[in-house]
Amino acid sequence: MTVWLYALCWNDARMLPLFFRHYDEWVDRYVLFDDGSTDATLDIVAAHPKVETRRFVRSVEGSFVASATLLQNAFWQESRGRADWVVVTAIDEHLHHPDAPDGMRGYLARCQAAGVTALPALGFQMIADAFPQPGVHLASTHRMGAPHADMNKLSLFDPNRIEATNYVVGRHAAMPAGQVVYPATDEVVNLHYKYMGLAYLAARHRELAGGLGVHDRARRWGHQYDWSAGELDASWRDFAARAIDYRDGGIDRAATHPARWWRRA
Repeated sequence: MTVWLYALCWNDARMLPLFFRHYDEWVDRYVLFDDGSTDATLDIVAAHPKVETRRFVRSVEGSFVASATLLQNAFWQESRGRADWVVVTAIDEHLHHPDAPDGMRGYLARCQAAGVTALPALGFQMIADAFPQPGVHLASTHRMGAPHADMNKLSLFDPNRIEATNYVVGRHAAMPAGQVVYPATDEVVNLHYKYMGLAYLAARHRELAGGLGVHDRARRWGHQYDWSAGELDASWRDFAARAIDYRDGGIDRAATHPARWWRRA
């Protein structure tokens, strides 16, 4: 079984080692589109034997977000006939199965045998007081997060059966076309590791704000990157108040994630 992963990156030197620590266990090939990183990102990805790096092109003038969405709906299609599963994600999003005894590869093999072709994930906004130490497996060591519908994403699917993803901006929903077969129960989680210390969050937001185009701002795409210190703090406190251990076996997923765009009648 072969798994390929596609993502955009930009000045992700702090997060990339944690990203690879997580995905190296089950991903065979990475294709990363870099938006002109000026930190150590390019050195890190160049040293990884499984990574191919390409330059991200802003195909829609004045809009990072629209350009990214067009690319995310297209870049994975080259994997048809070459990969069994494809991941479309972000550097701070970790897809994980909390209960599979044989890990993600075992779970994917069972899904493949059952004819499942699309695996939407239940989103969590993960939260920590400080940025993690290098080398840790975040899904094991940083388990507190708030259920977050915005992170309910279709990030894992069979590129040979799915004809189109039709992502909306931010990949917050999709309208997949083709032979779309979801699992009977949603078991994969999408752990979003951006709230890793308030200082890191604020710095990352300032950085990402600088990458927005005029049309992004006009449409308020990425508006959260311009939040004031007070707004960031309020968001932090809200997620912290609702955070749970995502691996708690007593969690009622129907209660924590009632809104799932792929389960609408």
